[in-house]
Amino acid sequence: MSSARPPFTQPPPALSCAADRLQQLREISAPYCLAEGGSHGPDHSERVLRTALVIGRSMMARSDILAPAALLHDIGRKEERTSRGKICHAQCGAEIAAELLKKTGYSEEVIEAICHCIRTHRFRGGRAPESLEAKILFDADKLDSIGAVGIGRAFLFAGQIGARLHNPEQDHTQTRAYSLEDTAYREFRVKMSRVKQQMLTPIGRQIAEKRHAFMEFFFDQLTRETSGILS
Repeated sequence: MSSARPPFTQPPPALSCAADRLQQLREISAPYCLAEGGSHGPDHSERVLRTALVIGRSMMARSDILAPAALLHDIGRKEERTSRGKICHAQCGAEIAAELLKKTGYSEEVIEAICHCIRTHRFRGGRAPESLEAKILFDADKLDSIGAVGIGRAFLFAGQIGARLHNPEQDHTQTRAYSLEDTAYREFRVKMSRVKQQMLTPIGRQIAEKRHAFMEFFFDQLTRETSGILS
């Protein structure tokens, strides 16, 4: 689908997303999330959904766009992982989502709005979120990548690819993703530490500041313990 102009740049009043529609979306996304598992399993999508809806309610966003986007935003993850990063899961996921949503009765206008959210949620993607719902999904997804839950997910991913526990002695600009040195600490240095500067909503910025401070404390303590400092 075309990504030239995202719809709903001037968001209408918030709409509800019915419980039966949410359940239908969960059933659609479940096979993709379960196939990926680990740090991008169904629990991640559920946390992103909850965070996005909380932020969305405070900003009068459309939950009928936000909820589907949150539940489907990572359905292209398996393709990115198996290609070792050559395929962008955001672009791929938007393409998959468009076909799935057509079969469930969504209008073309709403499908394009949902797919814009999915297409632009990636941290390193080339497309910027433009609609209100896309900005909220971006923040909700990034908030789940930092703080205590972000640290846990980083270690899950490192375990999936067989990375080391900790490598503060490495120059992380010289390490590669999906390698032995792609540790949780590398993820913190190259990505997680920058998230607070990327937030697009006021609520997101406030939460990100607190979660960032916790990560600094945690990795400092981990370095001390793995260096033989016993206090």
